[in-house]
Amino acid sequence: MLIVSGEETFSAPCSLLLGGFDGLHRGHAALLSRAKATGLPVAITTILGGKAGGELFTRTERRYLFARAGADVCAEFDFSVQFRNMPPEEFLRALFARLNVKAVFCGEDFRFGRGAAGTPQLVARTAPCPVTVLPLAEAGGEKIATSRIKRMVADADMAGADALLLTPYFLEGRVEHGRHVGGPVLGFPTVNVSIPPEKVRPKDGVYAGRVETPAGEYPAVINFGARPTFGVAEKKVEAYLDGFSGDLYGANVRIFPGRYLRPVMKFESADALKVQLRRDIARLRDTL
Repeated sequence: MLIVSGEETFSAPCSLLLGGFDGLHRGHAALLSRAKATGLPVAITTILGGKAGGELFTRTERRYLFARAGADVCAEFDFSVQFRNMPPEEFLRALFARLNVKAVFCGEDFRFGRGAAGTPQLVARTAPCPVTVLPLAEAGGEKIATSRIKRMVADADMAGADALLLTPYFLEGRVEHGRHVGGPVLGFPTVNVSIPPEKVRPKDGVYAGRVETPAGEYPAVINFGARPTFGVAEKKVEAYLDGFSGDLYGANVRIFPGRYLRPVMKFESADALKVQLRRDIARLRDTL
């Protein structure tokens, strides 16, 4: 997938999904389908930053999601002071100067530009091509929206969030060196990944889930939060990969939390934590 940012351009004729796109959910499926039906390369816009409550997916994660969904081009915009003060007409002129757009698709609630004054009607008047505005999608009588999904993630309702997303919620990152107590001390080697500050993350706790690695995909017990048994207040993601043995330091992984198992707890000793980890692994296997 080609990334277009700054003053870069894409000259080939394309169809365009126009929106902020902090990830892709079921409400976007019709937009994707209609864009692909044109037979043209599919371009998608995304706005990074400026979202209340943080980002559902980071820049790197979005690139993976968009490419996986079949997008050929991603036009990225950072929510800078200049960007948020840009008149909507100016934004559209700049966008259509950078992309050779032959068809535009957006949702009826799309707003953009200074003061969120830009509307689909303005797009239709400005675009050099046909503009298709699709109605909002609902599930359970409520609009499918990123804000709704973020609330679910924050409440540890991963099943609810994943049911609305085209790809389940995940966190992507590089495996770091941790405290080296998982394997040597506890007998349960783990991978440690930092949480990007802008990332929306699940409620602190222990989850049954899975981890995608260069060596394959593994079921995992995943801890979001601190490690109070060892006096570590810093919040990271730590995952035990069931059935994996080897070295993943420096590797890129995607962590998919699923069923919420329990809150983060402080144990009296490493031995007490080991007992609980065995229980967590048993529940993971039962879940599978």
